[in-house]
Formats: sequence, C-alpha cells, structure tokens
Amino acid sequence: MRIALIGYGKMGHMIEEIAQQRGHEIVLRISIDNLDDFTKDHVAKADVAIEFTAPESAYNNVTSCLGFGVPVVSGSTGWNELLEDARNVCREMNGAFLHASNFSVGVNIFFEVNKLLARLMNDQPNYEVTIREVHHTAKKDAPSGTAVTLAEQVLAELDRKTAWVKETATDADQLAISSERIDPAPGTHFVTYSSDVDDIEIVHTAHSRKGFALGAVLAAEFIAGKTGVFTMSDVLHL
Repeated sequence: MRIALIGYGKMGHMIEEIAQQRGHEIVLRISIDNLDDFTKDHVAKADVAIEFTAPESAYNNVTSCLGFGVPVVSGSTGWNELLEDARNVCREMNGAFLHASNFSVGVNIFFEVNKLLARLMNDQPNYEVTIREVHHTAKKDAPSGTAVTLAEQVLAELDRKTAWVKETATDADQLAISSERIDPAPGTHFVTYSSDVDDIEIVHTAHSRKGFALGAVLAAEFIAGKTGVFTMSDVLHL
C-alpha cells in the first residue's frame, strides 16, 4: 500500500517506521517545511493518507485529501466542532474517512470498558465520577481528545451528568476533566468513581507512541479501497 503522511512530526516518523515494517511504501511526507507539495498530483499517488497535524489545520487537510479522491485517516484532535462537517464532506464526495481520538488498540478496548462501567454506575448515585489525563508537555490540546471521548461516553450512559468541564465542576451535573503535562509521559487516562465507602477506577497507560502508530496503520489498511465514514470500532470489530 502507498501512504501519504500529512504531518511528519514524532507521530509521522513513528507511523512511517511501523508502515514500512508492515511492507508499505511512504510516497509523500508533508511537514511545515514543504507545504507547497500538498497538492492533488502528489497526494493522489497514495492509496491512503494518514493525517496527524494541529487542530487549526486538520479540517482543511482532511477535506483536501477527500477532494483529491484519497481515503484519509486522521488522528488530529482538538477540532471536534468541525468533525461532523468533515464527515458530511466525505459522504458528499463518496470518499472514505476515519477519525479517532486515539488509535491505540488498548485504548479502544478501554473505551468499551468505560462505556460498560458508566452503564453499570447509572443506578449508583452515591458515586461521583471524574476523569484525569496526563501527557507530555508538547501535547497542545487540553483536555486530550481521548479524555473528551471518555467523557462523552460517560455522558451518554450516566443520566446524572449532562456536560463535561475543564478541571473543576461547579454543578452536580458536570463531569470534571483534569489535565497534567509532565515529560516524558506519552499518555495516561484515569476514570474514577468515588463514594464514601470505596473507589472504582479504570486506567490506561501508554508506554510509547508505537501503539498509536500501529493503530493508525491498521486503520489505513482497513480504509484503503473503501467508501464511507468509519471509526476504530469498525477496524477492531468492537
């Protein structure tokens, strides 16, 4: 498979390493230093594009790839307000688009555990739920996209919570997400239910970026040649 890397930072380099180990060819690498190469002629050489950039550029990158007729996998976070627009563009163009706040296989299993736990806790009003995430200092968005996904899953299952907020909840119906930035942490997420008598906590700790990179390549392998809007649940059959 031929892959275009839109974003060639630490994640881009790791994705390149994993992709080549799996027998794929990187035909384009776009970074801040060669933005002029982000053209239809160059991107169209790829079977799929993998996009890891910044929140302010992700939407344009994704919709451009779709406009070029190339399936796109995006791991950029912090642009949730435009995600549905990007999905609609994909549908209008009969393209293929997969976005994930986290591509780690372990995290996506963690997501399923989180939903189940929240469902079980819906009838247990004595437990207060909070989310905490820890990342390296280069992480630009806070809370992380993974933490937001966890929060949205809890909100969908827990009737007593209606919105998530950063750091501190001021109302009982709010779910607080706290963020810490400590090097060299690649990413740890905690979902904690606390009561007067005990705590229940689920935790996912990443040891390196390799899990994210492998998941992104698995997503690219899945989406190549398809049309539609997909998630990692489709890739992993969760």
